[in-house]
Amino acid sequence: MTSTATHSPPARLAADPAAVAALAIAAVAAATLAGAWFFQLVLDIRPCPLCLEQRYAYYLAGPLALAVAFAAARGAPRQVVLAGFAVLLFAALANAWLGAYHAGVEWKFWQGPTDCSGPVVDLGSAGTLLQRLDSVKVIRCDEVQWRFLGLSLAGYNVLISLALAAIASWGAAMEWRSRERSA
Repeated sequence: MTSTATHSPPARLAADPAAVAALAIAAVAAATLAGAWFFQLVLDIRPCPLCLEQRYAYYLAGPLALAVAFAAARGAPRQVVLAGFAVLLFAALANAWLGAYHAGVEWKFWQGPTDCSGPVVDLGSAGTLLQRLDSVKVIRCDEVQWRFLGLSLAGYNVLISLALAAIASWGAAMEWRSRERSA
């Protein structure tokens, strides 16, 4: 007779490290987005264009990681699960690069995009200048709005993205090993 505890969903999930890794990625992506929205809506720290672009990886990672977890838990073909982890790894590394670029712009190591860190041009006529200045709020990419322990939000994005890349790599390795042992 088999124990019902070994067939429960938590026990099956614990036996599948690839699914656990994917669920961890989904949870971290959701928590990161929740934090970004908290800073924006509650603390009124408005994101610059680069900040908004750094969110794209998390918008991709959350749902994709849930799909990878579901596929891994249901025994989908190894290629499908590994392809999902590969996309998650690529998105995390690309986002880490974007965060490092943004942090470099904030530290004035290099020039940022002209739409958020360049000179303001074409202000229109003098009569409408005040109206335009009141209606347009440009959030500069090269000015840090918040730091904690010396890191800006872009710096924390680098760390979180690298952690997600490590989890995706670990999940892919666990998927590779678990299917090799069962074959």
